[in-house]
Amino acid sequence: MPIDGVAYSLLVALGTAALFAGFIDAVVGGGGLIQIPALFSALPNAAPAMLFGTNKFASVFGTSNAAWRYARRVRMPWRTTLPAALAAFASSYLGAMAVAWLPPELLRPLILLLLVGAAVYTFSNRDFGTIHRPQHSGRHEFAYALTVGGAIGFYDGFFGPGTGSFLIFLFVRFFGFDFLHASAASKVVNVATNLAALGFFLPHGHILPLAAVLMASCNVLGSLLGTRLALRHGSGFVRKVFLCVVSVFIVKFAHDTLA
Repeated sequence: MPIDGVAYSLLVALGTAALFAGFIDAVVGGGGLIQIPALFSALPNAAPAMLFGTNKFASVFGTSNAAWRYARRVRMPWRTTLPAALAAFASSYLGAMAVAWLPPELLRPLILLLLVGAAVYTFSNRDFGTIHRPQHSGRHEFAYALTVGGAIGFYDGFFGPGTGSFLIFLFVRFFGFDFLHASAASKVVNVATNLAALGFFLPHGHILPLAAVLMASCNVLGSLLGTRLALRHGSGFVRKVFLCVVSVFIVKFAHDTLA
């Protein structure tokens, strides 16, 4: 008998997608690029809010697992990460509200330009993100963290794709983190934005419970593999995966924008 109205074969496909999404998300973010299309492809007749809620439920467990594992092995920059996470949690609500006033599709050309800029900047600066050298402290650090967290939180609530990858780039560019510390910090902020979204989806019943639990389990397994590889191979590995994922994002956004 199908679960949540989903055939077993489709559940296997969703679980596989969640496994791969958890792996990618744990290293450089961008798991939604895999998980959301998989949900819409497997369940074309389901309400979008139901699919987004299921995606967020699965993602928050994988991201939380990655954040915990990074925190055990990496010296977390909490003075930057926590203010950014709190600002992101609050502003994600504002981003979700803004959808009613401005169609998210209008952002696609701007996001495409930002992705291209991030990729070119990272590729052309070979030392970018290879050395962990925090650049701010005290009030400046707090102010920058609130600004970055607030902007990313709003974006995640309003549009979403690529949030983790954008966070990593911003942590490296504006705070002087290496890619490993930036990835670790981004997971904490991602947990905050995912919880904020679930604060809307869960009370309104926008979730496929059993499918979400299955995908969450697979997402956690993927995040376990991803964090293990990232911690073992360090910032150089994360940098390479970051460039690969951002390149895929560029191709997808270019197709969606110009099609």
